[in-house]
Amino acid sequence: MRLTYHSFTYFMPTTLVIGAGMAGLTAARELTKQGHTVTVLDKGRGVGGRMATRRIDRSRIDHGAQSFTAQSPFFQSLVEELLTEGVAGIAPISSQGDVPLHYIGHNGMSAIAKYMAQSLHVITGERVIKIDKRTGTSDNGWRVMNESGTTYEADNLLITIPAPQALTLLQDSDIGPDEVKIAALESIQYSPCITVMVVLGDQSYMKEKECMQFNLGPIATITDNHQKGISPDQTSITIQAGPEFSQTHFDDDLITVGHALIDLVPQLIPAADILTYQVHRWRYSMADVRYPEPFLAANTPAPLLFGGDGFGSGNIEGAFLSGLAMAKAVNS
Repeated sequence: MRLTYHSFTYFMPTTLVIGAGMAGLTAARELTKQGHTVTVLDKGRGVGGRMATRRIDRSRIDHGAQSFTAQSPFFQSLVEELLTEGVAGIAPISSQGDVPLHYIGHNGMSAIAKYMAQSLHVITGERVIKIDKRTGTSDNGWRVMNESGTTYEADNLLITIPAPQALTLLQDSDIGPDEVKIAALESIQYSPCITVMVVLGDQSYMKEKECMQFNLGPIATITDNHQKGISPDQTSITIQAGPEFSQTHFDDDLITVGHALIDLVPQLIPAADILTYQVHRWRYSMADVRYPEPFLAANTPAPLLFGGDGFGSGNIEGAFLSGLAMAKAVNS
């Protein structure tokens, strides 16, 4: 974008961000504050990625990330903002023994992403299929195309989707192997997760103020969303399978897999109390092997950066720090 004031011209840098999870939204917010014109593209129906909340009947159910901690001063500053604005709260799990302080979205984890995106230009339902270097102009930059054929152009490009999806995008794009460290992206490994969302007609049998239990055989976590505080009108339970079970049964029939997981905890979820349930697959649930730095920069004339929770320390805080580092690198 070009603005002319009297005898001089001021160029506002433009940036495209692919992925509207924590990393992408953080980078977009920071760059917007620094005067960039930023567009965020995401293939999903909403923002947040695995900070996901679903409505079923009268229940509100977190079916991705359940909570998060804050260790770094930069992320603690965002958390303080979220607490002040009433977007986040302290999770009941924080009162259990030696568990460090955990935070949750006040109305579900997706509320945090929606808050961060409210002042941004975010376009959802846009799956990018190709990246090209911008040609026919004296300026370096990028052109990306989505499935419908719509194109977007910018000076800078930040890719925050999971590394396997980024690699697929690179295969179909005008980016050479000498420009991107493909091996570095290939080294990032994720575990899948199968999540079951169960709506109950009565209260759950989880102990009072014990909204989350861990490591119940093939089940990694089981969470009572009512006791957690995000589903006041109806009790609902989130079951998240462990990596081994999820990998083994990832392509199985969803109803069968969901029923099998529910059957593992009859003492917590009596069959007679179940009103309905839904199952969701997360192919890239958690980055087990991450790139050690908060982002990866390509060797291209115009800035091209890769980041997300597969970089640095991982999880929600790591994704935030990745987005922050990318924004700083682009703006330096």
